[in-house]
Amino acid sequence: MPDQEPSAELTVALRAASVAGEISKSYFHGEFSVDIKKDLTPVTQADVECEQAIRDIILDAFPDHGFYGEETGTTQADSENLWLVDPIDGTKAFVRGYPFFSTQIALMRRGDIVLGVSSGTMFGELAWAEAGRGAWLNDQSLHVSAIDDPDRAAISTGNLKSLAASAGWEQLGKVVARSDRIRGYGDFYHYHLLAAGKIEAVIESDVNILDIAALSVLVKEAGGTFTDLNGKPAGLETRSVLAANPDLHSRLLKNLRGFVR
Repeated sequence: MPDQEPSAELTVALRAASVAGEISKSYFHGEFSVDIKKDLTPVTQADVECEQAIRDIILDAFPDHGFYGEETGTTQADSENLWLVDPIDGTKAFVRGYPFFSTQIALMRRGDIVLGVSSGTMFGELAWAEAGRGAWLNDQSLHVSAIDDPDRAAISTGNLKSLAASAGWEQLGKVVARSDRIRGYGDFYHYHLLAAGKIEAVIESDVNILDIAALSVLVKEAGGTFTDLNGKPAGLETRSVLAANPDLHSRLLKNLRGFVR
């Protein structure tokens, strides 16, 4: 555990993630309604109930903060403190009954993401990080791998369909061909592995900020570099990810820059 007490914001975010986890577990493998949103992705009653619980907990504690949620929309978007929440990231997995889903809660302050909680509900993995205070998973300190040779790197990819449709598919093929191991752990899980030093890089496309905001803090506080595939830091418009230790990130970015948005 960190030597310092958690901030008020982190304490509240951890409590909100715990409550949301209990709600999602109560529905998993059970009966729940499923609707299809305009973007053709599913939303369940569990998503909505989890987000409402998170919203209530956070805004009760910090009524002057903004809130941007996957399901319930945005309030006070111009606040200098904006919470970014995906109550069940991996709803498709949730609907089909496999455990690759999580609760993602992050705090953006004046444009910088300064706090993140990532709860892999069915994995029993609770990860969190605050700017300048390190990254933690189930009370264990995290640090990215020191392997910086692409030939020795274990790389995980996400959303291969959109990567395959991009102009840089051949570039990615060259990276994959050089890697020691290529997997697609996906969603929250490959970022937990990356921050813990168990894999070396994550390459992903077709994301939005609510998917990866908390995870970006986790990776950075574990000593990694987290950008999009153009080398830009995570922000509200982020649509792709390259995350790795700093030296490997620099090497991979030379091959992948401009791949996708």
